[in-house]
Amino acid sequence: MLFSSITFLYYFLPIVIVVYYLSPQKYQNLVLLASSLLFYSWGEPRHVLLMVFSISMGFFMGLILEKVSRLFFKKVLFVISIFMVLLPLVYFKYGNFIISQINTLQSFNLSLKAIPLPIGISFYTFQILGYLSDIYNNKYMAQKNILHFGCYVSFFPQLVAGPIVRYNDIRLALNSRNPKIDDFCGGLKLFLIGLAKKILLANQLGEFCQIFRDTSQPSVTFYWLYAIAFTLQIYFDFSGYSDMAIGLGHFFGFSLPQNFNYPYISKSISEFWRRWHMTLGSWFRDYVYIPLGGSHVSISRKITNLLIVWFLTGLWHGASWLFILWGILYGLLIGIEKLGLNQLLKRFPAWLSHLYVLIFVILGFVLFNANDLNQAINDYQNLLGLGELPLLTNETLYYMQTYRFTFLIAIFSSTPIVSNLTQYLSPKVTSSFASIIEFSTLVFILLLSTSYLVSGSFNPFLYFRF
Repeated sequence: MLFSSITFLYYFLPIVIVVYYLSPQKYQNLVLLASSLLFYSWGEPRHVLLMVFSISMGFFMGLILEKVSRLFFKKVLFVISIFMVLLPLVYFKYGNFIISQINTLQSFNLSLKAIPLPIGISFYTFQILGYLSDIYNNKYMAQKNILHFGCYVSFFPQLVAGPIVRYNDIRLALNSRNPKIDDFCGGLKLFLIGLAKKILLANQLGEFCQIFRDTSQPSVTFYWLYAIAFTLQIYFDFSGYSDMAIGLGHFFGFSLPQNFNYPYISKSISEFWRRWHMTLGSWFRDYVYIPLGGSHVSISRKITNLLIVWFLTGLWHGASWLFILWGILYGLLIGIEKLGLNQLLKRFPAWLSHLYVLIFVILGFVLFNANDLNQAINDYQNLLGLGELPLLTNETLYYMQTYRFTFLIAIFSSTPIVSNLTQYLSPKVTSSFASIIEFSTLVFILLLSTSYLVSGSFNPFLYFRF
C-alpha cells in the first residue's frame, strides 16, 4: 500500500486513526501492530511471515543477549544473532548476485531463480541489527514485551522506506505516550508537504525521465536535463516519503528522526552525506565506521574504513556492481576531502563549492539509475558530448518548455528559501491570518494531489526497491 494512494489516504489511514484513539492506551500498540501487518500484507502477503520471523528472532535474541554475562559467550551469541537476522536479507536481496559471482569466478553453472525482494527488508533488518548491537553493548535493557517490539519494527509509517529508526528513539514512547492536538496538526502539515513533494514534483519529474528514455531524438541537452530531473526526482520522492512517515509518527505520538536537511545546498560531498538519508549515514557511522576505529586511526586505516563503509552503503542499495561502484565513488571523494580538499573548499567562493558538489551528485545519480554498466558509460559519453549527438533538438526544446515550471519549482523547493521566507514573514503578520494562509495552502495541496491520484498520475516510491 502506498502513502500516495486513494486507498491509504481516504480509507486505511482514517480508519486506523479512529480505531487507535478509541482504543484504551494499553491496546494502542496492538492496534498499531495489527495495522502495520495489514499495511504490509496488502502489498506483500507472502512476505509478512518473513517479517514476523525477523521480529521474533530479534526479540528473543535480545532477551538472551541481555541474560548472558560472560563476554566470550556473549560475543558468540551476538555473532549468531547477527547471522540469523541477516540471513533473510542475504538470501532475498543478494542470493542471485552471489551465485552469479561464483559462476563467473569459478566457471560454475549454478542455477539462478527469480527471487522477489520483500519490500522494506533492508530497513527493518537494519533496525533489528541496531537494536541487537545496542543490547550487546549494554546501552539499554531489552524490550520484554513482544507486542511493543513488534510495533517498533513493523510501525507502518517507516516500515518500507525509512527513516531507519533506532530503538532508543522511540523506546519510551512505546511504553507511554500522550499526543497533543498540536502534535497531530504538526504531523498533518508535514504529511501533506511530503505528499506534495511526491505527487506534484517527484512524479512529474519521473514522467520527464521516462519521456527521455523513450525518446527517438536524444541530444546532449536532453541528457543533462534528464540527469538533473532524476537528481531532483529521487530527492523529492525519498524526502517526501520521509516527511510523510515522520508526520504519521506524530499522529500516534512518536517522534521519528529527521532524514533530509536540504542536501543540495551542501558545499562538500561530506556535508552532502550528512544531509542526505541521515538515518542511514548515522547507522553506518555508529555500527560500522566507529567500531572499525573511525577517524582515531592512521590515515591509511581511516581511508580503508571509509571505503569499507561506502562499499557496504552501495551494496545496501542493491545487489549490483553499479551500486558498489557508486558507493566507492563517494567513499573516495570523502576520503580525498579528509586528506585536505575540505580545507581547500573552504577557500573557494560558495558558488564554486556548490557547483563541485552538484556536478558529482548529478553524475553519481546517473550511475545510480543506470540499468547496467553499458548504459552508464553511454550516458556519460552523451553528457560529455562524445556520443555524436546534436546539442539540441526540437523535441528537447518542446519538453524544456513543457516542464520548465516543474524544474523551476523543484529547484526552488530543494533549497531552504521557502522556509526562511516563512520565518521572516511570520512575525510581520497576525497569527490568525498566517493560520488561514497555512490552512488554505494545505487544503489546496490535498485537493490537487487527490486530483492527480484520481487521474492515475503516480508511480511507486523509488526507494521501495531497496
